Amino acid sequence: MTSRESRFTARTSVGLTALATALLTAVCAAPALAAPPAPSAPSTPNAPAGPHPSAADTARPTDRARGTLLSVTPLQQVSREKVAEVVRANGTDADSVRYGIAAYRLTYATVSPTGQPTTASALFVLPDGGAKRLATVAEHHGTTGYRGGAPSTGGDYSTLGAWLYASGGRAAVAPDYLGLGTGPGTHPYVDTASSVTASIDALRAARTAATQHGRTLTRDVHVTGFSQGGQVAMAVGKELARGADRHFRLRSLAPVAGPYDIAGQELPALFDGRIEDGSAVYYLSYFLTAQNRLHHLYGDPREVYREPYASTIEALFDNDHTEEEIARGLAPNIKALLTDEWATRLKHPTGKLAEVIARNDGACEWQPRVPVRLHTSTGDRDVPIGNATSCAGMLAERGVRAKVIDHGDLDHGDTYLRAIGQNANWYARLG
Repeated sequence: MTSRESRFTARTSVGLTALATALLTAVCAAPALAAPPAPSAPSTPNAPAGPHPSAADTARPTDRARGTLLSVTPLQQVSREKVAEVVRANGTDADSVRYGIAAYRLTYATVSPTGQPTTASALFVLPDGGAKRLATVAEHHGTTGYRGGAPSTGGDYSTLGAWLYASGGRAAVAPDYLGLGTGPGTHPYVDTASSVTASIDALRAARTAATQHGRTLTRDVHVTGFSQGGQVAMAVGKELARGADRHFRLRSLAPVAGPYDIAGQELPALFDGRIEDGSAVYYLSYFLTAQNRLHHLYGDPREVYREPYASTIEALFDNDHTEEEIARGLAPNIKALLTDEWATRLKHPTGKLAEVIARNDGACEWQPRVPVRLHTSTGDRDVPIGNATSCAGMLAERGVRAKVIDHGDLDHGDTYLRAIGQNANWYARLG
C-alpha cells in the first residue's frame, strides 16, 4: 500500500466516498457572507468551486494588509445528521457533533516566502446554530501535491476535521497554504515560515468573515493539524504564543503525526525502511523540487535524479497534476530515484542543504504554556512515531510535559481519523 495523507486504507475509502457524496448533495448552498466593499477585489459569493484561481484571487493585493478578506464563496450547508453520518462512516467518533455546518472558501491577502504580496485561500466552517461568540479551531492539512485537494477545493480528508470541529460549536479555519486551493503559483512545500504566515493571515480573514455573518471569533484558538499540518500547527502555535496577532490567544495544541524532527527522524526514516517506498519517494521528490525553487539546491535535475525521472519530476509537482498522475510518474523506491551523490548528501546533509533543513526544523523547540497532546501511531509508515517522541523530548527539556497519544498499529490516515474524534471531545471539555 502506498499510503500518504491523501490515501487511506480500503476500509476508510467507504467513508471518504460518503463524504464526497455529501459534498455534492449538500442540503443547500450556504448563505453568502459579504466581504468588505473592495472595487479591485469584489466579493464573489456565487463563484463556482474549483481548483483554479479567479481574477480576484490572483490580483496582487499591493495596497492590502496581511489577512485582508478579499472574497467569500459559499460551498455547502450540511445538516447535523449528515455530518454525523459522514464522520461515523470514516470510523471517527461523532459524539461531539451538535450542529449542522455552513462552509465557505475565503480568499485573503498574505505574503510569499520572499515577503511579496500575494493571495491565498482557506476553508472556513461555522456551526449552524449555537453561540454568537465562537472559539476557533485552526486545522492544518496534510501533504497534497494537487491544488484541488486542499481544504477549500477538496472533498475528502481535507475537509473532515473542519466539519467535525465546527459541528461541535466552534469556528474552524483550514488554510490551503500558498499555491494550493485557489492561490497562485506553486506550493512551497515544507517552507514552514510561509505556511505560518498564510495560516495566521487566514485566521485574520476568518475573523472578518465571521462578523459578516453575525458571529464573533473570541481570542481562543485551538491549534491542530495532520502530518505536514502537524508540523505547521506546532510552528503556528509558537508564533501565536509570541504574540503574532494580539487578538488571538493560543488555547491548546493537538497536532497529529507531524514530522517535527526532520533531521533526526523523518529524513533518516526515508532511507532506513521506516517509511514505505512510495511515500518516501513522494515526500522527498516534492520537498527537493519545492526547496530548489526557493533556494537553488541544484542547477540540473539530472544532478539529483536518475532518468527517466530527472526529465519529469519537476513538472509533476506543478500542483496542477492530480495525486494519481503524480504517483504514476514516480520512481518505485529511493534507490531508483536518486543519484549516488545525492543519496549520500541527503544521508549526511551539509552546506545549503543542511541550512534548508535546519530553517524548517525545530517546530517543538519552544515552551508552550497551554495543554499539549501529540497524536501518533507505532504503525505509521509515513511519519514514524520517533517524530512525536522527539518533539515530546524537546518540550520536556523546556519544562513542558506533553501527552503523547499512541494509537497503536494504525497507519497514517487512520491515525488522523482516530485523533480528530478525540480532539473534538477534548475541545468540548476545554471549552
